[in-house]
Amino acid sequence: MRPWALLFIFMAAASRAQTPAGDLRPLPYFAANEPGQLRINADIMPVKPFSVVGPRGALLGQQDGTFEAWIFPWKLLSHMRITAQMKDYAVPIDVNEQAASIDVQPGHTTITFSHANFTIREILFAPQNAPDGAGALAYYQIQAVRPMTLTFSFTPEMQRMWPALSDDRPSPEWVKEGQSGFYVLHLNFPDHAAALAMPGAQYGILPPYQERPKDYPLQFVIHFDPATDRDKLYPLLMTTAETQAAATTSALAQRLQALDSDFHQLYSDTQNHFEKFSTRHLSIETPDEKLNQAFAWAEVAIDQLRVQTTPSHAETALVAGFYTSGDSARPGFGWYFGRDALWTLYAVNSYGDYQLTRDELNFLIKRQSPEGKIIHEWAQTADLVDWKSLPYASASADATPLLLMASEDYLKISGDTQFIQANWDALHKAWTFETSHDSDGDGIYENTEGSGWVESWPPGMPHQEIYLAALDQQASTAMAGLARSTGHTEIAQQAESRAARIGAAIEKEYLLPGGGFYAFSRNADGTIDSSPTIFPAVASWDGSYQLQHAQPMLDRWAAQEFSTDWGTRDLSPTVSFYDPISYHQGTVWPLYTGWAAVSEYRNGRSLSAYAHLMQNADLTWAQDPGAVTELLSGQFFAPLGRSTSHQLWSSAMVISPVVRGLFGLEWDASGKNLTVTPSLPAQWDKAALHHIPFAGSDLDLEMKREGSMLMVRPAGPSAHQVVLASHTRGAKWSGNLLQIPLPAVEVGLDHALPEPGALTQQMKVIDQQSTVNSLTLTLSAAANSRQTLMLRVNDTRAKLHIEGAQMPPENSSLRSVQVDFGAGEGYVEKTVKFTW
Repeated sequence: MRPWALLFIFMAAASRAQTPAGDLRPLPYFAANEPGQLRINADIMPVKPFSVVGPRGALLGQQDGTFEAWIFPWKLLSHMRITAQMKDYAVPIDVNEQAASIDVQPGHTTITFSHANFTIREILFAPQNAPDGAGALAYYQIQAVRPMTLTFSFTPEMQRMWPALSDDRPSPEWVKEGQSGFYVLHLNFPDHAAALAMPGAQYGILPPYQERPKDYPLQFVIHFDPATDRDKLYPLLMTTAETQAAATTSALAQRLQALDSDFHQLYSDTQNHFEKFSTRHLSIETPDEKLNQAFAWAEVAIDQLRVQTTPSHAETALVAGFYTSGDSARPGFGWYFGRDALWTLYAVNSYGDYQLTRDELNFLIKRQSPEGKIIHEWAQTADLVDWKSLPYASASADATPLLLMASEDYLKISGDTQFIQANWDALHKAWTFETSHDSDGDGIYENTEGSGWVESWPPGMPHQEIYLAALDQQASTAMAGLARSTGHTEIAQQAESRAARIGAAIEKEYLLPGGGFYAFSRNADGTIDSSPTIFPAVASWDGSYQLQHAQPMLDRWAAQEFSTDWGTRDLSPTVSFYDPISYHQGTVWPLYTGWAAVSEYRNGRSLSAYAHLMQNADLTWAQDPGAVTELLSGQFFAPLGRSTSHQLWSSAMVISPVVRGLFGLEWDASGKNLTVTPSLPAQWDKAALHHIPFAGSDLDLEMKREGSMLMVRPAGPSAHQVVLASHTRGAKWSGNLLQIPLPAVEVGLDHALPEPGALTQQMKVIDQQSTVNSLTLTLSAAANSRQTLMLRVNDTRAKLHIEGAQMPPENSSLRSVQVDFGAGEGYVEKTVKFTW
């Protein structure tokens, strides 16, 4: 018997019968949505994307069920579509036009096609433990009234991911055995090939060599009879080969057979991975179930972007994100980026995936330049080209300070001094690189070693951006912490001194005359670019540094000048080169929104911070279900056409503002201290955090309002070890209880994204100022509109007075306050003052 004949033993049973619950059929798909279950079920938006991504492959498509398949680094096929021809029904049916619903869970995505004669479910998953040559799988469940023939058509691709060269178009061969067969995709050279099987299927169009050249799709054809086939499953099996021995037809057949034999286990392992993932990492429990879900999805979206290096699979690191590639070999940003991953590690550290943090840091350190610089990007196919001769690896300068910052953040949470000590030489080398690139003598790291943030800038590329200067300041503080933990006291002192000098220099060199804003950048001749941007927000990221004159700038960030109803623009529309659909001059990035939210929380602007945080959280449902997109228009609520829909740091900017901002967590694992400075929304009575990482264990925090106090109680494995503290004045830690005084009066906001295509029209909280017996809000909203605030009175003894709004009836501790805005054009401002 030829080796691949074994494959068709299972093909004879072929599309094998479904068995009771616990086998391949995912019965929970069709169960009612239970509270707390991580699941998104929605009606189809045909042009919107979906992504199913795993360590070795991805299925990227549109919600009408069309998709492309990747087994990294190969793009295997594209344009997968289905047509149906029913018995005694003389019209072909485009099945993708019947797409009705999409059901997304962490381990799989299901698209349901609904027609009067049939229901077809397309179930897609990316195995967590895929064997060599595999990485993405699918299967189909079919129900029908009449017999029908289904044709699955697709374009064979066999393209390596950018920038590696690819061979000519593949030459397909149908390998027949028994009543079925499979396709082999041959290339011009014998060391690479792929194979695809749909057990029980026949081939469709397959023109002979003699036929005139023309592009035809490949096809799997299935004859489905509901009388005999209603309990069958139809898997789509795909594998690749990277050596001449593995690329033979017999070897490929064996790989397909192994995939079929292990199909149930691969599916089960993937579902189990995410079940365990959700129970082992940080979760939040708040009165806002949508926020709870968005937070959990953000963790999953990040975890799905762990990709193993090819072909050895020896390393795991984070890629920047995925989106369909069209006719190219670039699936969004599906390769490794230094700064993207390092910004994201703050979220990863927050939810406690220490192994992923170590994997990422090791990946970057391994590719550190001899001088100490950290890479900007590294393609999945970098080892197949002369990558270092291309401009991408060193394109930006910010990954080097971010390495120090993310490493110290990991240390503060994990207490893992052993890892820091083991990598001390690399960290010190990065520090030396950062501190030695200052050509103008002001003592601040410059853009001369790559871009800071912007990769294009109409007035000309900057010499030194405030973005990079602020990172340099925080990286200096981080280096002090790293050095002190490893016994390098002199370096720690030098780093602390440098952080202080940079902070003073930023105030001197970047604060604009009049003190209303900080400049975007400095030129080598000492002149400045005064363009108002969001980039000074990064100065507050670590919590160790604050700009001294930021209040007027925070006002502008919160106003409609920067703040849309779906996030923050990077550039003010008052600038001449503002362009709301450009990449760097006016679009909205969830990354910027996250920076702004953290900065606002750290600067006492909790209401605007909450609005921005919830904009990012709500984007979880806006495009690629469960993921947050890369960037959106600065004018209308719509993502850019090329926006990477499953973007790494966009999901991270749901997590970090919640943990570091709303709940105000700050770790000091070495000192067994956890600082908790919450800014709970006024409408919340309580909240809880589960599995907060702390040193080598974790703990829970339960928060509950009791009159004029917020009671915070630790629980869990590390509860007896931790000492809680708070930056809130008057907070007390005693008897395993942290008591945090609440203001007598609090105000809250509702949240919701606008309709697609909408302009900005929601109310903005431009400023909030508190004293012992007052709260003053500066609001901005559309002229002639009525807006609503939520009011909570914590101190029942308080005699409340309101200026600028209607006094609500005293019927509960949580009340609605109506605010009327006067006549005018566009947005108008109004001050509302609460005194007691």
